[in-house]
Amino acid sequence: KRHQHQLGFIILFLLIFLTWFLGRWVQLDVGSIQQKLSAFPLAYSGSIFVILYVTVSFFVWFAKDAFWLMGAMLFGPLVSGLLVHAAEAVNALILFYLARRLGRGFAEQSLSGRYKQLDERLGCIRFVWLFLFRAAPLIPYRFMDIAAGLTSMPLRRYMAAVALGSPLKIFWIQHILYGVGKNVYDFSALTRYFLEHPMLLFLSLGYLFLVPLVVIKLKRRDNLCR
Repeated sequence: KRHQHQLGFIILFLLIFLTWFLGRWVQLDVGSIQQKLSAFPLAYSGSIFVILYVTVSFFVWFAKDAFWLMGAMLFGPLVSGLLVHAAEAVNALILFYLARRLGRGFAEQSLSGRYKQLDERLGCIRFVWLFLFRAAPLIPYRFMDIAAGLTSMPLRRYMAAVALGSPLKIFWIQHILYGVGKNVYDFSALTRYFLEHPMLLFLSLGYLFLVPLVVIKLKRRDNLCR
């Protein structure tokens, strides 16, 4: 049994390494994909987008950034937000299951002392904190999905946080991407866009307040089960 758990963890580690390696070398032709999808009705193009997103971003994690931008430009902020949210929920379920299936047994056997206590604390995190972790633009989704699967956290609780917490971050980013497009990494373009949309700037400042809240909570090592 122990050897099976070790083998499962090795497979999980190799899978994570492979996706990281592919992410460094694979380049997506976003323009070509966007052009082809635009030829289909919304029902078909949206379905194809979600399938491509889940398939490609599972193996190439950083490809999700290209899909977020492509979705915003192709479908607009609202529809693209819904499609990205659906795809991220599927990815979260897959990665959680893989981590739970391949890595949980090894982690459970190997952890001891304070690390075992950490595992217990993470496993009983209250929904409100899971919601904030998922909503705040701080912790990458992929790391959260895998980390949650490695702990004793119930799948139902985590997926509820994915379903309710993710939209806040996703729709915020999609609105910005729709407004600035490929200039999202241009500080002057971002500044100009926010100055032209003061309400979005005000809401963004309020939303970004979640980041220090999460950081302070984690840094103080408070009991997240309370």
